[in-house]
Amino acid sequence: MDPSMVMAFGLVFCISCLILISTWRKSIGRIKLLPGPVPLPVIGNILQLDTKNIPKSLCMLAKVYGPVFTLYLGTEPILVLHGFEVMKEALTDHGEEFAGRGSFPIIDAINKGLGLAFSNGERWKQMRHFSLTTLKNFGMGKRSIEERVQEEAKCMVEALKTTHGMPFDPKFILGCAPCNVICSIIFHKRFEYDDEKFLHLMELLDEKVKILSSPWTQVYNFFPTLVQYLPGSHRKLFKNCQMLHNFILEKVKEHQETLDPNNPQDLIDSFFIKMEQEKEKPQSEFTMENLVYTVSDIFGAGTTTTSTTLRYGLLLLLKYPEITDKIHEEIDRVIGQNRSPCLKDRNSMPYTDAVIHEIQRYIDLVPANLTHSVTRDTKFRQYLIPKGTTIIPLLTSVLYDDEEFPNPDRFDPGHFLDESGNFKKSDYFMPFSTGKRICVGEGLARMELFLFFTTILQNFTLKSPIDPKDIDTTPVASGFGKIPPSFKICFLPSQHM
Repeated sequence: MDPSMVMAFGLVFCISCLILISTWRKSIGRIKLLPGPVPLPVIGNILQLDTKNIPKSLCMLAKVYGPVFTLYLGTEPILVLHGFEVMKEALTDHGEEFAGRGSFPIIDAINKGLGLAFSNGERWKQMRHFSLTTLKNFGMGKRSIEERVQEEAKCMVEALKTTHGMPFDPKFILGCAPCNVICSIIFHKRFEYDDEKFLHLMELLDEKVKILSSPWTQVYNFFPTLVQYLPGSHRKLFKNCQMLHNFILEKVKEHQETLDPNNPQDLIDSFFIKMEQEKEKPQSEFTMENLVYTVSDIFGAGTTTTSTTLRYGLLLLLKYPEITDKIHEEIDRVIGQNRSPCLKDRNSMPYTDAVIHEIQRYIDLVPANLTHSVTRDTKFRQYLIPKGTTIIPLLTSVLYDDEEFPNPDRFDPGHFLDESGNFKKSDYFMPFSTGKRICVGEGLARMELFLFFTTILQNFTLKSPIDPKDIDTTPVASGFGKIPPSFKICFLPSQHM
């Protein structure tokens, strides 16, 4: 190579390193009073993290640096919150200040700050208020959401009956049911389980969760400016998300042609009505782009979280048949076999309720939560947190608190039962997060989990093709979310009466 070229390359390299080190030193100075491991230039603390299980790494660091500490992902400082007290203080007591959505580079590249889950400021407030109101008021004098869930539970049971008690992987059917509930709310439509378009949608959502939970995504989030130009699974994610958005846009255009402003059928119709009401308003957040991304957020979150919880829950019930037997006894006593389970049954079924809570606590579905950020310079405890600082509220540190939940690594419904066998609430139960960013679909998800689990167990006896003692419940991924291992199950006609 020409000597002048070598010198030029060396000069560019040195200048780049100086810029990166300067950026690193400035970022360190922003919240230098906070404890935390010493970061390396450019790469930060990445070498101290296990990219296959970052939440576990963060819990280990909290033992050294305390409940509030700083971590550097690349050159950016991240504030980590560990434990119930600090989580409550930040997300609830200082809820307004901690209500921002923090940086999540791979999602930011897709959503561009639009929609519900990853937006901020006035846009987020309006999308959240609209979504909450629409979910609460859904039905418009016709069928309630509970009735829709009950109907879908029956469809799911019929689909499970076609397996004739043979071992099979329940992943697809358990995904179809919650997906159809969301589809009925958003699109005023449910799909048959063999519908090709529906099958494709389920595949897109499944692959999206797998990629987001992979170590490669963690690497992307550490170094987005570099990794975005490299080949990798992020490119597949971007392509899949575009396909999902195209499907939603197709449905949106269909709704435009059939809209009756006096008789909205679903969330899309309601959004169009809001768009019309605000058409004269400058810079209205009710735009076609926000509609597509809001629908995508609700569709994805409402399908994958509930279906994964159902799947993981059945795996745990296979492993602990004595727990499953107690649920069967409670179903026989409270509901019987002559009617469908309904939501009001939950108050009379403390053991079943405790098991469902324990499933959610134990699987710790989104251990590091979705990132938050502070909306303004905030004094928190003895620290000054600069506006825009990304926050990781470590939900796993609350759900696995060993004082609130003795032996937290053990699956035990007793964590939610008192000495008399009554259901025992816990402030530490926050799988849906807490504060102003708490999941908008919490009520729907809790309803679905109760009705789907009870309807399945009312109709079937569960049997594992392998010895329950040999069942491994360790997640196969623990990135953005935890993914249960694949397994097979036999749904035998109910034999517990």
